[in-house]
Amino acid sequence: MKQIFKKVSSLCTVLLMMAVLTLTGASSVWAADEVDDTVKQTLVTTAEGLTDTIIALSDEDIENYTKSSDEFTVGAMTAWAGSKDEVGALKERTGETEVKASDDGYTVTVPVSFEKADANFVYIFDASTGAPTSLTVDVQYSMAETLRRAVMNTIMGIAIVFIVLIFLSFLIYLFRFIPNPEAKKKAQAAAAPAPAPVAAPVEAAEADDTELIAVIAAAIAAAEGTTTDGFVVRSIRKINRKKR
Repeated sequence: MKQIFKKVSSLCTVLLMMAVLTLTGASSVWAADEVDDTVKQTLVTTAEGLTDTIIALSDEDIENYTKSSDEFTVGAMTAWAGSKDEVGALKERTGETEVKASDDGYTVTVPVSFEKADANFVYIFDASTGAPTSLTVDVQYSMAETLRRAVMNTIMGIAIVFIVLIFLSFLIYLFRFIPNPEAKKKAQAAAAPAPAPVAAPVEAAEADDTELIAVIAAAIAAAEGTTTDGFVVRSIRKINRKKR
């Protein structure tokens, strides 16, 4: 393990030193849209060497490199670890390595063919130092694989929407089991018996008896030739007389 680690480290160091020396010496001929042949060849050699080295790393080597303090090394190992299982084993490096210049550096693309899918290792080299600053592993999926992924993403999105709707419906259903104090009070008030009606005082009957007593008293006083002050009517009783 230590020998592999030292071998990989030595190879990366040599390639980076070659790139830095060559790119620094040729900095006077760099342009935004043109790449000097010597610089281009150095970039291609460095990128292809790094690609071969990274692909040959084992899972244990990748894990060890991710603990490095170098930002490029950590980023490169992370990019390769995330795509390694998707592309499968190496078949061959196919196609021509492309080099494109920009205002602040160079973009080098190394095409590689794998068993499951092809991939492009895209490196960014700094213009001032000539050292690689980042690596992106761009997996080239086939049309069938792209359509399959699109269908799977659509199905997953629809499934998530339905699951959320079912969950919300279940929550709304549970609301009926939550006690509602106001509804309980209303139900108790509706179930309580209505109070018995209070009988109204018989004022009309008393008024009728008083008038009848006054009429009878006046009739008796007229028959006796006296006034109503000389007697008091205490009760009135109906007498049933049988007809003969």
